[in-house]
Amino acid sequence: MRRLKELTIHRFREKASVFLTELHPARDLAERAAALTALRKRDFDATHHCSAWREGVPVSAFGADDDGEPSGTAGRPMLAVLEGAQVTDLIAICIRWYGGTKLGTGGLVRAYTEGVQGALAEADAAGVWEEVRILRTGEIRVPAAQAHLPFALLGAFPEAAALDQTFQGAVAVLRFQCPPELAPALDHAWGERSRGGVIRWE
Repeated sequence: MRRLKELTIHRFREKASVFLTELHPARDLAERAAALTALRKRDFDATHHCSAWREGVPVSAFGADDDGEPSGTAGRPMLAVLEGAQVTDLIAICIRWYGGTKLGTGGLVRAYTEGVQGALAEADAAGVWEEVRILRTGEIRVPAAQAHLPFALLGAFPEAAALDQTFQGAVAVLRFQCPPELAPALDHAWGERSRGGVIRWE
């Protein structure tokens, strides 16, 4: 998964219509709204300001807006490109100035798709991405006298990392993180080592 670090722009013309796509880093609703409001004010003469966005690691929310274009011809295709590129915490805004020639639904889908693809290519060329890892948090509880056992388990899985260990009375609680795909193997290994113990996953 990748997160955008800087604004990226791609502009092209399709049958007299001008399309300007901007990718803005945006981690929440306020940042998305600020970007969209600024572009609506700057390009007040544009016909449409269509958008798509994704938020969170892993992605916890997403959305799209056709802004007056026929339903499903702008926002959804834009979002599909973002999903395919595995990017997050950004908003793609595609601004269109209608040039007098209708593109048809197929033409609109292609144009808005091309707009986001072009902006992503510009971002790739500029190297303005940061890689973000998706990690899952787990918790293991054992009697305090066995506080070393969870560490022994994690030692067999280099990709798992302990976060902290606390003691709640006679119970030791170890919290750790690991890639999501490692969870089944950890569940199995801990079940065997602890003779039926379970990992609590967040």
